[in-house]
Amino acid sequence: MPERKRVAVLADSDTRWKWGALTARRLVPDHQLTGFLLRGRATPTARQLGEVGVRAERLSEVTCAEFLAEIERERYDVVVLALVGGAVQAVLHGARALWPAPARRPVLVTGYVGVVYEKLADGLLLRHGADLVLANSRHDARRFRAVYEGVGADAAAVTETALPFLGGAPYEPAGSRAHTVVFAVQPSVPDSRADRAYLLERAAGHARKHPDREVLIKLRSRPGEHTTHLEEQPYQRLAERLPGGLPANCRLVYGNMGEVLDGADLLVTVSSTAALESLHRSIPTAILTDLGIRETLGNHHFLGSGCLASWDQLDSGLLPTGDPVWLAAQGVLPAASGSGPGDPLAAASGSGLSAGPDAGAEHDPYAVARAKVAGLLAAARLPSPAPYYTRTTAPGYLPGILARHHLAPDGTPLPGAVRPAAGESRLRRRLRGHLRDAARGAYRHGVQRVAPVIRRLGEL
Repeated sequence: MPERKRVAVLADSDTRWKWGALTARRLVPDHQLTGFLLRGRATPTARQLGEVGVRAERLSEVTCAEFLAEIERERYDVVVLALVGGAVQAVLHGARALWPAPARRPVLVTGYVGVVYEKLADGLLLRHGADLVLANSRHDARRFRAVYEGVGADAAAVTETALPFLGGAPYEPAGSRAHTVVFAVQPSVPDSRADRAYLLERAAGHARKHPDREVLIKLRSRPGEHTTHLEEQPYQRLAERLPGGLPANCRLVYGNMGEVLDGADLLVTVSSTAALESLHRSIPTAILTDLGIRETLGNHHFLGSGCLASWDQLDSGLLPTGDPVWLAAQGVLPAASGSGPGDPLAAASGSGLSAGPDAGAEHDPYAVARAKVAGLLAAARLPSPAPYYTRTTAPGYLPGILARHHLAPDGTPLPGAVRPAAGESRLRRRLRGHLRDAARGAYRHGVQRVAPVIRRLGEL
């Protein structure tokens, strides 16, 4: 019986942990998973990790330098970097310093947790150097290759897949009207208090106009918790100040998004990745246009989707459905499709567009990526990681990125970056952990309580 492959996932938030762990499961189905959380402002709490519902055999909180020491000391076959671009770049340069010549090293995989609508070039170039850079759709794969080829970098690592958490039972409408409406909010979109309060008021207003519907405001985190993006104006606090409060058929909910969508008849959001999950299941999905269609909101990504709508239109009974050609390009075609004239798969095929990696139950969107990983694992040695950014191509940018993760310009850890575990008492480790948690709590309090007040008083 072949030995199970050892996979390490390094993540810096709850959503990226979910993406990384599920991606590992798709790439190496029979594996031993070890999880690592990169220490920082968005390090998830135990509650957030439990809500994600993906567990590892071991889960530790580490710094970048400590993680590099771990993968040098322990033999991992695959390393999934579920991180922001700068952190990915730091690990890649750290790995280059560990293996400066062809050697037996882990396969390095990275990608994006959802919709890529901003900082495309910056984020991609910070991920260059991994063995696989996963693209969640054919549309993304084309864009990724264009960026790499545009700077003369090798684009062979770009690999088309799909979001690993797309799934769930196809939507079966219970009549012609929506009975459960889910408003999937986002931590930083929109970012102003006025805009967030407006959206909350409209959701509550929709519930009042439709007393036969239940409106669920799906929250990403509780006050004091942080996610990938900073949330300065939590909807929980805005709801407390809502004139008249929330109606009886409108409430705040937490939980796994897939489970919340199980009972949804309509998903409403500004630009959350939850829209892709919803569309994959053929649930009517609305991308709000109330605040405009703007790059800063990310809803421009859904141009051509057939899902752009306002609260006024939803109040009037509109139930938007996705355009089949757009769905095909985004890799979110429903997995179970019929063959009739209304079938999205048939419509995409008739348009001259290939159906994409997620079209049809028989097509495995991870087959190519899995084959690439298997080929790399079979190699006796792998070349040293070769990121595009070096001290030659980005001398004024790269050193600062590495320094933030306590690495020298050559990728080696700075003195004192890795604390020796030997000789440190359990009491001292626990004390350091409590101090770190207290500092993290103070930072989050400052972001969500103090910063908005200062901006308001200073008219900033």
